Amino acid sequence: MATKKQIIMPIVILIGGVLTMVGLSSLKKPPEEKEVVDNTPIVAVETIALTPMNLDVKSYGIVKPKYETQLVAQVTGQIVELSETFVRGGFVKKGQLLARIDPSDYQAALIDAQATLASAKASLQTEMAQGKVAETEWQRITDASPTDLSLRKPQLAQELARVKAAQASILRAERNLQRTEIIAPYNAMIDSRTIGLGSFVTTGSQIGKLLATAIAEVRLPVADNQLQFLVDQGKNAKVILHGNFAGQKVQWQAHIARDEGVVDDKSRMSYLVAQVDDPYHLSTKATAQTTAEKTLRFGSYVNAKIQGISLSLAASIPRYLVNEGKVALLGSDLTLHYTAVNIIREEGANVIIGAGLANGDKLIISALDYPVDGMKLALMSDKKDDKPVSDELDKKSTESTQVASVGN
Repeated sequence: MATKKQIIMPIVILIGGVLTMVGLSSLKKPPEEKEVVDNTPIVAVETIALTPMNLDVKSYGIVKPKYETQLVAQVTGQIVELSETFVRGGFVKKGQLLARIDPSDYQAALIDAQATLASAKASLQTEMAQGKVAETEWQRITDASPTDLSLRKPQLAQELARVKAAQASILRAERNLQRTEIIAPYNAMIDSRTIGLGSFVTTGSQIGKLLATAIAEVRLPVADNQLQFLVDQGKNAKVILHGNFAGQKVQWQAHIARDEGVVDDKSRMSYLVAQVDDPYHLSTKATAQTTAEKTLRFGSYVNAKIQGISLSLAASIPRYLVNEGKVALLGSDLTLHYTAVNIIREEGANVIIGAGLANGDKLIISALDYPVDGMKLALMSDKKDDKPVSDELDKKSTESTQVASVGN
């Protein structure tokens, strides 16, 4: 039979255990409530604004005169006179005397030709008189028809030929005498001069080179895929030339005068030729405004902007935002939507969109890790007061360069 001690000890131990559990439970802290985190992806957007746009075509070239003339001597002789303006960089007018070759021998040749002509004419008159005398004597002797020889017609023809030869000699002598004067064929600038006073030149000797100042030309290379942006392939299109003059940026107005009509076999470029009238402002018709403008010097390197087609409404966006012909937009319900766009042209890091976007569309410009069409998004401006989320977004923006792409 159990003793009293054996019965009480288990009860005491049980009660002690219960009390210990109750005490430990009272010391345990209640679980903390976790803050609800919004995991909605945050994006930055840019509002689309469609505007009229001109698709100008850019090019470059070297300014050259439309006409260049290499002066050569047409007669032989010594240079006895030089114009003061016949120096490199000098400007001359049409018809101005540049240099003179000694004309003495050619003046003497002209006088000799004139004397020969006078003698030939006298001989012709004498022969004509002798022919009339021969005809009168033939009629007195017989009634038969006279022969040409009887009437001295061969002799008359010979004298007439001598007169014509003498006239030709005069024309030749006069032309050679005129060629002793080196005359400017048009308003020009002297590019070079290869003679000096007292120099002896022969027929074909180089004298100098002239550059016409009436019109300047610039050959502008244009890639084949850029011709589509020009009206009528650039015919008569306006051109703005940009260059430097005396350390300052200057621009000039020009126009496309012609297309060279071939593709260069080396560069595979088509060439349009732009013209600038009166590049040195030397025309007497130039107004005070044009004369105050900077001259367009031959040999200058210029950049050109050729006027292209016009778009009534278009937008320019970064190229990296377009993926497989679509861009990501934020809808009015704050969901992701993809829309197809028509790329008209690529310009460096941007593309020109002609269709697919509307005024007010919100273009997503930030990266998304796992974009799905129709997914819920949040604007960065709506979350700007939520610091933890903003910090998380900044971290994602710096670590991820993935562009929003079309979700499957």
